[in-house]
Amino acid sequence: MLKKKLFCFFVIFYTITAVMVFSNGKQEEDKGFNLAVVVPNVVAGSPLYEQMVAGAEQAIKEHPGSSMKVFELGFNQAEWGEKMTSIVATGLYDAVITSNPSMPDICKSIAEQFPMQKFIFVDGYIDGHPQMASFLYNQYEQSYMLGHLSALITKGDMPGSNADLKIGMIVAQEYPVLNKMILPGFKDGAKSVDPSITVDFRIIGNWYDANKASELAGSMIDAGVDVIGVICGGAAQGVFEECGKQGKYVVFWDDVSYSKAPGVIVGSGALYQNRLVYEVITKAIENTLEYGKGQKLNVSDGYVGFVTEDPDYISTVPEEIRIKQKALFESIKSGETVLQTPEL
Repeated sequence: MLKKKLFCFFVIFYTITAVMVFSNGKQEEDKGFNLAVVVPNVVAGSPLYEQMVAGAEQAIKEHPGSSMKVFELGFNQAEWGEKMTSIVATGLYDAVITSNPSMPDICKSIAEQFPMQKFIFVDGYIDGHPQMASFLYNQYEQSYMLGHLSALITKGDMPGSNADLKIGMIVAQEYPVLNKMILPGFKDGAKSVDPSITVDFRIIGNWYDANKASELAGSMIDAGVDVIGVICGGAAQGVFEECGKQGKYVVFWDDVSYSKAPGVIVGSGALYQNRLVYEVITKAIENTLEYGKGQKLNVSDGYVGFVTEDPDYISTVPEEIRIKQKALFESIKSGETVLQTPEL
């Protein structure tokens, strides 16, 4: 009788244990990767943020059971740290991905408070922090190519070109990458064509005021500028419209943008952030992403480029200029022309 009771006890015990093990294993198997996509601004009108969301969505879609949530921190940078802390404090996310050169510094103190949280920065740089992986684009290269093209156009005989060797740049605000990479690269690229070319630099003060952007563009055109570089989010529409009315030209950063203003946008740099984010998030989900390392990405890596084959570019820009521009791009890509990533 005792043996029978012991036998029943062990059968029940092992059955319960097996069920628990199976259930726990199934829970672990079903537990997906949870990602927070944090936009330090708003998504709409910002090519790099749009690309970040699209790349993350593609990676999440290919891994059933995983999920992502997009957070917009808004235009007030003073609030970004507090809002990021609130997101991390929930403890819901295996990783947080964001895109802005200022975000690594903002997240250092947050990482100290939450030592298990992983952070991924694209278009930002930090090296040696065990909770963080970062990827910084060589924006100097992209800007050099756009400055080079702008100079070829202002010296050329396109309908909107004039005799003044002046190009311009309208930005939303100043920030370290702009001051240390983008503006110097734009100037240096232009002066590689003609050292006497000058750059008229104007600041809107925000990322959305298209009316002010239009006024600045009009003022610059009156001063002799015939090509304007634009980095100002949604406010760029004002520059497109003013240049369109006055028969002048625009060059644009970060995305394939010719279709936004055909015949007005004559040059489009590209950062292939959607592909980078897809690759990085895929590695994070598969637990192969290396944290504690910062990487710098160049034209030769395939993440920085200039869009040469777009039909609007081909139909607007004369072949002679396109040949020279493509030669510069290929020279940078091959390593013949070396443009170092400046330190931030």
